[in-house]
Amino acid sequence: WLALGSRSPALDTMTERDPEPLLSARSLTKCYGDFVAVDRVDVAVEAGECWGLLGPNGAGKTTFLRMVIGNTPPDAGELRVLGYAIPAQARQMRARIGVVPQADNLDPDFTVTENLRTYGTYFGLNGKELGERLDWLLRFASLEAKRDARLRTLSGGMLRRLTLCRALVNEPEMLILDEPTTGLDPQARQLIWQRLRELRATGITLVLTTHNMEEAERLCDRITIMDHGRILDTDHPRRLIRAHIAANVVEVHGPGADTWRERVGRHHASRTELVGDCVFCYADDVTQLVEQLRREPQLDFRERRANLEDVFLKLTGRDLRDG
Repeated sequence: WLALGSRSPALDTMTERDPEPLLSARSLTKCYGDFVAVDRVDVAVEAGECWGLLGPNGAGKTTFLRMVIGNTPPDAGELRVLGYAIPAQARQMRARIGVVPQADNLDPDFTVTENLRTYGTYFGLNGKELGERLDWLLRFASLEAKRDARLRTLSGGMLRRLTLCRALVNEPEMLILDEPTTGLDPQARQLIWQRLRELRATGITLVLTTHNMEEAERLCDRITIMDHGRILDTDHPRRLIRAHIAANVVEVHGPGADTWRERVGRHHASRTELVGDCVFCYADDVTQLVEQLRREPQLDFRERRANLEDVFLKLTGRDLRDG
């Protein structure tokens, strides 16, 4: 069974034999009638990295992931996962990946251990080997004390950790996580982040979708931002920030913020943006901006470093997307 701090032997053998990306999409396209959900997408996910896919609602992320796991056939393009052609070889591929869906779909009639044991049998695991694997998984997820508990007694964070355990039963080479910490409290979220970093250290490749920009920035080696079915940019989080946003942001709000922007802000920032009653000022050096604002007692302001959310909003816009 996979020990933390070591790489999967299967992964070592595969990467030595096959240097191609673990996930490769070329001109991948999916349409629903006249609507183009995924539009000629090119993606390459390397072995051992954590790759994040970000985008607003309706960007095409879910459709892309459904094609990756073989649940939705593409209309055009080429898709390979772990060296398998998808969807033709999806069954073989699914035996070597783990999936953490957006909504927990555990069996409520089973205990914690029964959920894991039943899932393990789908991969031909049984007996002592399966028992040892489940013991490790429960320790890994800090669920040892809940091994015989019914699901209705578990918190949301425990259920999420159990879903992660289930995805790891078959010792996957790639783990696909669809918004793994949505709705969790800070303690539960931090624990899952820690466990995902530990998994990545073993050599497991992580594919992550999330609306949590802090999560993406903390975990991902590379991030792809997607909207309207197309890829807008891909890079390391800090490089994306440097490429699209100045180093610092000053948020200004209060009576007259919009007129202050025209009178002063534009002259001391590389870019300004009025959103509702708040002015966002972007600059590498905000010293003069801050000095000016201290002379405006009617205005409140906050100075901060630029972050991934700034990039996301610049590339995809600030309009609310429902659904």
